[in-house]
Amino acid sequence: MTLIVPPLLECRDLRAWYGDTAVLHGINLVVPQGGVTAVLGANGAGKTTALRAICGMVRTRGVIRLRGRGIAGCATEEIARSGVAHVPDGRGTFLELSVHDNLRLGAITRRDRAVRADMERIFGYFPRLRERIGQQAGTLSGGEQQMLAIARALMLRPALLLMDEPSFGLAPLIVGEIFGIMQRINREERVSILLVEQNATLALQLAEDAYVLETGRVVISGPASDIRSDESIRRSYLGY
Repeated sequence: MTLIVPPLLECRDLRAWYGDTAVLHGINLVVPQGGVTAVLGANGAGKTTALRAICGMVRTRGVIRLRGRGIAGCATEEIARSGVAHVPDGRGTFLELSVHDNLRLGAITRRDRAVRADMERIFGYFPRLRERIGQQAGTLSGGEQQMLAIARALMLRPALLLMDEPSFGLAPLIVGEIFGIMQRINREERVSILLVEQNATLALQLAEDAYVLETGRVVISGPASDIRSDESIRRSYLGY
């Protein structure tokens, strides 16, 4: 008998608004347990809004389920406690605080006593942050700030990591390093990742599944390898 594993995240007919302006128009999206799913599309397609909708940061309608439990309409803090960590565009680190204090804030909703051990484990992925543990976050390089943003999200011990444009503004070597770390985190920690990324080539190399958005609607979805190899999709929707 084949065991059917339910998805970690499921969005059905998800709609979202900023004020009276509709941005998402009924998208369907699934993130499997332990999987990496990419959301691609041009600027203004609704990619960032999709992540914010999942986090309860915008007005929504439709179904959002995490581990089969409906979370649509829940407060952002409750969604975070349920195991969803969000790394926003622009990184969102607390620039005036130290690396250590940023990481401690990432664990603020936790009630267990393994925070220090988790910090040490995360330094295994980001040894540069260990070297700068007392340094003010605002004095870090752009790549180090992105590493700190990911590390802080991991301090939540999430089941699902939402990542918004992690490559933005970074040098190619740093981008390659960060994507390699993300791949390790997914493989070793079994953290599922929903990745919004302008660099479609990188995203499709990391992800197993992908969705292409255009003006708030899913126009293409399927295995990342199929989308990567389809020249007409790349030219029409991904610009390469």
